Amino acid sequence: MIKTRITEMFGVERPIVQGGLMWIARAELAAAVANAGGMGFMTALSFGDPEGLRAEIRKCRQMTSKPFGINLTFLPTLRPPDYPAFIRVCIEEGIKFIETAGRNPEPYMAQLKSAGIRVIHKCTSVRHALKAEKIGCDAVSIDGFEAAGHPGEDDVTSLILVPLTRDALKIPIVASGGFADGRGLVAALALGADGMNMGTRFVAVQEAPVHENVKRALVEHGELDTRLIMRSLRNTERVMHNPVVDKVLEIESKGNTKIEDLIPYVSGLVGKTKMLEGGDTQAAILSAGQCMGLIRDIPTCKELLDRIMAEAEAILKEKFAGICR
Repeated sequence: MIKTRITEMFGVERPIVQGGLMWIARAELAAAVANAGGMGFMTALSFGDPEGLRAEIRKCRQMTSKPFGINLTFLPTLRPPDYPAFIRVCIEEGIKFIETAGRNPEPYMAQLKSAGIRVIHKCTSVRHALKAEKIGCDAVSIDGFEAAGHPGEDDVTSLILVPLTRDALKIPIVASGGFADGRGLVAALALGADGMNMGTRFVAVQEAPVHENVKRALVEHGELDTRLIMRSLRNTERVMHNPVVDKVLEIESKGNTKIEDLIPYVSGLVGKTKMLEGGDTQAAILSAGQCMGLIRDIPTCKELLDRIMAEAEAILKEKFAGICR
């Protein structure tokens, strides 16, 4: 057993966190992670409106009696979601943990903390992590440059970013970006983290509610098969390489790119319909991290977490013990 401040904070058996995955982090996945001893999060904005989230929370509770949380991402948009209403649903449904991401969650902290909700904020730099600690977040998830989705604009890898964050903060931290197995968990702990977050790895599990073609693509692609799009907009996203990604990069290469130029290609709804549900891995973009190179099968969540913990404990007992003699 590996006990850390993260297992204590969440009340889980294993220091492994399944982060928010738009459209994918639903009841089936979060409950499976929870039942396997990890910490699962469902992504609130996948459900369209607060009542949709309420229904999914209740569905998840029917599938697990263990802790799970809600991811709430604050994004710049012309039509912002009703964030206070989403938070009210979480409070009314007894959610005790929320993972925030995107913009600073400070405007909502009073509402969250008054309800006794513990907040873990996803950050991509030490300065953002320090701000999260200052405004009262209970923990941070620190994303290295290897991560899928939006790794920030500083291009600092987990090997550097995790220990820098550990040196700067007093609250627990979760290492994110490039982690997919027991070796990664040991590395995260050695770098000073209290646990590790996996996103891409949790897409390629049996319980993830996505088309099998997507899961197989993650197995078949390697660490060189990601690209960075929307760099010209300073909204960098790491995605799996395909023809749609090449088209986005072609548009950006011409200069003076506007988000309106890219929306037909990067729209999340297009990805949901064509790829995640339809299975056409060449027709839309998919956030994916460099850890694709470490994904070689499609296990159940229990099989995956059992394997990770067994590998991590073997390394700690055998390799480290031998070195320290």
